[in-house]
Amino acid sequence: MNSSHPIFIVSPTKESQIKPVIRCAKKLGLQIKIKSGGHDYEGISFRSKTPFAMLDLSNLNKIKIDLNEGTVWVQAGATLGQLYYAIAKKSNVHGFPGGVCFSIGTGGIISGGGIGTMMRKFGIAADNVVDARVIDVNGKILNKNKMKEDLFWAIRGGGGASFGVILAWKLKLVRVPDKVTVFTVYKRLQGNQNLLKKWENIAHQLPDKLLIRVIIQNDGTGNEKYVEIIFQALYLGPVDELIPLLKEKFPEFDLEKKDCFQEPVVDCSNRPCIKKECRESSWIGSVLYFYGRRTNESLEVLLEKSIPTQKNYFKATSDFVKTPIPESGWEMVKRLFLEEERPQMILEPLGGILDKISESEIPFPHRKGNLYNIQYLVNWGDNSESISSQKITWMRKLYKKMEPYVAKSPRSAYLNYRDLDFGTNSEDYSYSKAKIWGEKYFSGNFERLAKVKSEVDPKNFFRNEQSIPPYHTDS
Repeated sequence: MNSSHPIFIVSPTKESQIKPVIRCAKKLGLQIKIKSGGHDYEGISFRSKTPFAMLDLSNLNKIKIDLNEGTVWVQAGATLGQLYYAIAKKSNVHGFPGGVCFSIGTGGIISGGGIGTMMRKFGIAADNVVDARVIDVNGKILNKNKMKEDLFWAIRGGGGASFGVILAWKLKLVRVPDKVTVFTVYKRLQGNQNLLKKWENIAHQLPDKLLIRVIIQNDGTGNEKYVEIIFQALYLGPVDELIPLLKEKFPEFDLEKKDCFQEPVVDCSNRPCIKKECRESSWIGSVLYFYGRRTNESLEVLLEKSIPTQKNYFKATSDFVKTPIPESGWEMVKRLFLEEERPQMILEPLGGILDKISESEIPFPHRKGNLYNIQYLVNWGDNSESISSQKITWMRKLYKKMEPYVAKSPRSAYLNYRDLDFGTNSEDYSYSKAKIWGEKYFSGNFERLAKVKSEVDPKNFFRNEQSIPPYHTDS
């Protein structure tokens, strides 16, 4: 996609300052790109083929918690880290089921769904929205009572930037135990395909208090390079409850109670260097853990807006899996991974309460029948054209070779792992063309989303490369 910098950037400090921006952009014929945290995988708030203005919501970051009601109002510019920090400062028995990255904006992640470590128990972030404030194309501020039911449905997982400017969410807080347990077990893929197969078959059926995700990546260098599988988990309860469950379901982890109260042994004479680690902590400690921090680290790190010390470029995409992948599929993954330096696959199990929520309850359709989600990533540091092209070509090769093993008709994807390779809106914003990528993200909900778009923004003012187009049947 061509890179075109915004003509101007507006960073409002009050919600009332947004209406004039919409009016001005309409008068000038400018496209508006809405930025919450700036984490869109394809950077669609930063660039466009046509002249545009960026509406940066990062200054709208107020958070108001009501523990008596069990809710929180959070403005769209607040990050997940700011939200988690505010909750932890108020209570050690409340939490919110969002994602694992601190610096993601709440405006974007929730409007795209919001999968996370507690989703099997409480659903995704968008399942826990009870109200919202939105500015529509006419500059009116709407809450749940003032907006139509279909619009409130659409913004919870359908990509809010297609329908207006999300100002704030009212979220339902969830009750968490005062003690939770996190652990990580490291294995080589070679020789442990049966363990991975076992995970595929039962991870979605485990008690909903337990989520075990799998990270597949390379370790070692040169002739010593190998593919490792990392089992990383959150259990909403103390160690004493978890260990008997693991001995029954995954004795291969060889996890003992003592492992959760001592530093892991590091021995690189026989890789992986660390075999297992475990911690009992508060819920907020688990949030730190899944972001690669220590469970007892200062909560102030949640407020950091990370600035990388060195540039990192990446290409990502996603799939959903309905049946276990055969050994031949994992052998293919191993071969391709060993061709690359920094590839990664993250497998996130579904099931639990997600199986009990209708696929049309909100636009996020990936419910019963899905075993897990896959996020594919490849990272590199040299952004020269030849290196970038090589890495992107590798990712597309892996994605193509995974086709026999993943969900079909449509091949599904997760909106918050956006991939413009699936397709982009044509100049006429054709509904039939957009269905090609739209049904990957939303399945049968895409048509309803387009009909909502026709109702609330018929002239398609709020648009981007993969925004929902107005509904129409091509003649």
